[in-house]
Amino acid sequence: MRHYNSNRKFSRNKDERTALLRSLALSLIEKNRIRTTEARAKELRPFIEKLVTKGRDGTLSSRRLIASRLGGNKEVTKKLIDDIAVRYKERAGGYTRITKMPSRISDGSKMAILEFV
Repeated sequence: MRHYNSNRKFSRNKDERTALLRSLALSLIEKNRIRTTEARAKELRPFIEKLVTKGRDGTLSSRRLIASRLGGNKEVTKKLIDDIAVRYKERAGGYTRITKMPSRISDGSKMAILEFV
């Protein structure tokens, strides 16, 4: 049964969805702001906010967990923990903002900007 399992599938299998979220998260951490579809932004938000919350600890175990979720990328892990998570040390959550944009002309999909607050 699928009770309470409401993740978006994006017409991909599990490995492809994981790779998609990972690449979107890497881009967001590197650039602090990305333009993507609204559904992808809404799916990425809890993923990235959980990583920032873990990064606030700064412990070795949290570094390893973040690195594993981001595919072992050490530079991005370091930036997330040392730069981004430090900014939100006193904040109780809500580290990202989704701003809706006009629809894409080619296929009409709803677009959004996801950025750190």
